[in-house]
Amino acid sequence: MNGPEITLEVAPELRLFVAHDRRLGRTAVATDGSSTLGHVVESLGVPLTEAGELLVDGRPVPVSHIPGAGELVEVRAVHRPQQVPGAPLRFLLDVHLGTLARRLRLLGVDAAYESEDIGDPALATLSAEQKRVMLSRDRGLLRRREIWAGAYVYSDRPEEQLRDILGRFAPVLAPWTRCTACNGELAEADKDSVSSRLEQGTQASYDVFAQCTACGRVYWRGAHHARLEGIVADAMGEFGGAGRQAPTA
Repeated sequence: MNGPEITLEVAPELRLFVAHDRRLGRTAVATDGSSTLGHVVESLGVPLTEAGELLVDGRPVPVSHIPGAGELVEVRAVHRPQQVPGAPLRFLLDVHLGTLARRLRLLGVDAAYESEDIGDPALATLSAEQKRVMLSRDRGLLRRREIWAGAYVYSDRPEEQLRDILGRFAPVLAPWTRCTACNGELAEADKDSVSSRLEQGTQASYDVFAQCTACGRVYWRGAHHARLEGIVADAMGEFGGAGRQAPTA
């Protein structure tokens, strides 16, 4: 780019996206004189899903602003909790975020998940069709224009991923109400109605069950319930109120 030169400063939270020589503070950026500020920001590596308020010489501007020579541009991080207007808060996760999807479902958060790699174009289209916030660690996917809304998942550790998404979007938590396998809603089930789906040892040891209304999977308080209960207790203690107790598989 050989057009007007601007000065750019990226919020500390966003500096992992830009080149190392732009992470220390304000740096000069040459523009082409016709591209929007949104394009300039993305060309430097910052997905627009992660850019909050854009300031030019201290005043907010839209992503469609055309930068002029000598302007000071500040790219702020997304304000938390982030509001996503236009539809109920729902998520779509890519193939690499299966553990995060199951933990969100455990907390009652609507989290669709593709267990196979269906490709970026299909994921972006699904996000738009179902009005779901696309969660991914793939910056290229988050730059696709078809996406209805999106967010970069900053950590590769499931515990930190969960805290990041709950802190960023503040979804309503309703633990033990969704199927962790398919995202369907759970309903209480009597023992007789699900006995054909249970092993003999489970039938003898447990009396309280729930069943997914979508896929039919049966849940009860199995051996790993304590671990799941710990995940729920930590999340509810930091991001929600008292959760309702229910059986888990």
